[in-house]
Amino acid sequence: MCQSVSPLKWVAVVCFAGSFAQAQQVPVQSWITTTDEHGIVVGLEKQPDLTFGEDSQDSVGEIHVNERVAYQSLKGGGAAFTDGAAWLINQKLSPVQRDEVMRRLFDPVEGIGISFLRNPVGSSDLTREWYTLDDNAADRNDPSLPNFSIDHDLTDVIPLTLTARKLNPRLTLMINAWSPPAWMKSSGSLVAGDVLPQYYAHHANYFVKAIQAYEAHGLHVNYVSLNNEPTCCEDVNYPSLRTITSAEMATMLKGYWFLAFEKNHLTTKILLLDYNWSAADLVEPLLADPAIRNSPFVGGLAWHGYSGPPAIQSELHDRYGIEMFMTERSGFGAGSKQQKQDMRDMVNVFRNWGESFVKWPVATDENLGPHRGGCAICTGLVVVHTDDARAGTVDYTTEYYTLGQFTKFVPNGAVRIQSDDNPKVLNVAFQNPDGSLVLIAYNDTADPQTFKIVWHGRAFHSTLPINTTATFEWRGDGR
Repeated sequence: MCQSVSPLKWVAVVCFAGSFAQAQQVPVQSWITTTDEHGIVVGLEKQPDLTFGEDSQDSVGEIHVNERVAYQSLKGGGAAFTDGAAWLINQKLSPVQRDEVMRRLFDPVEGIGISFLRNPVGSSDLTREWYTLDDNAADRNDPSLPNFSIDHDLTDVIPLTLTARKLNPRLTLMINAWSPPAWMKSSGSLVAGDVLPQYYAHHANYFVKAIQAYEAHGLHVNYVSLNNEPTCCEDVNYPSLRTITSAEMATMLKGYWFLAFEKNHLTTKILLLDYNWSAADLVEPLLADPAIRNSPFVGGLAWHGYSGPPAIQSELHDRYGIEMFMTERSGFGAGSKQQKQDMRDMVNVFRNWGESFVKWPVATDENLGPHRGGCAICTGLVVVHTDDARAGTVDYTTEYYTLGQFTKFVPNGAVRIQSDDNPKVLNVAFQNPDGSLVLIAYNDTADPQTFKIVWHGRAFHSTLPINTTATFEWRGDGR
């Protein structure tokens, strides 16, 4: 029996089982990633099996895991096939290398099982050139956008996305723009500006056609947003919407987007905001509007992790009952510093109702490119060497392994379950669709940490070295 503990739409659910299959010893598998200041020391390395046994009732710190208290269902973890990232993998590697990289990224068995992709509609800053899917200004006279074309993305982005979903059929796909076409904007440029009201219908149809184009190539789009990082940033020098307001977004959604989605029978859901935790004031007027909050076309609220407190996810979830997604958090380095950023972010996102954990580019080159404006220091999951002594080779970064400690073991459809918060051993727990249980733990101190995991009265001990993430997995039926 499961009992809801809150009247909101998405709540913790307490389940009371009539019986539980106890076993004298329950085997536990585990994998670790350890870093130093330079990079990976051990990456996703299988450890000797552990065993749940009798709890010794000692003084070691405890983390209790209880799948009878369940929270949000997960939609995945991953990164973005920017124009630059897709080009690097598809054009700068041999077919054999490309296939290996894709398997190691997306295959849940041979790789880390990336389960969420967020693809730009047109160019972002991590691109070889700026472009949109309709750069023909003649279309300002026709909201049906006769010159719309996805041809640019048919070379690299679409083929790799198709391969990704073949390797992981559960893959969640989101698409969103950094800027609509320049001719729709007050700036007359892809940089900064706002969408002019006379082009709101064009703007809505631009995204309808993008979704339909993906669908026509066999790719269902699960989520979309109005724009990446609306109102960013004072010194922005890349495709963006700088001056859009909450009121304008409300008008665009209620007056144009919802109607266009309904007319075209789209099942893709719209994620609001797609910006930092610190930008909650920009989106709260939308959440306070029942016509937006309760729309069947709204799927939740998308966050980026560059500023602000992640606890705002829980605050707005509890206030409005809306689903939460982390849709972008770039890395900026390697080794133990990057691991700490990733693991703190991951645990905080999931402990605050997050349903996804998405990094930024899938790939960069050895110079953290290609990019035009924007971020010159953003890192990805892999480095494709193109113009140095190691040209044609691939490195797997710290972010690849930290993300993999989650995505390889927790598929889409898993549910976060209760586990004790611990300031020294950061952790989060899940129950997978097959019933197996997973605990991800990270030593967030400068010393080795010994602790024990307690589950239904049974326990095992583990010691995490410094700079170490561990994933523990065991069967939920106690066998």
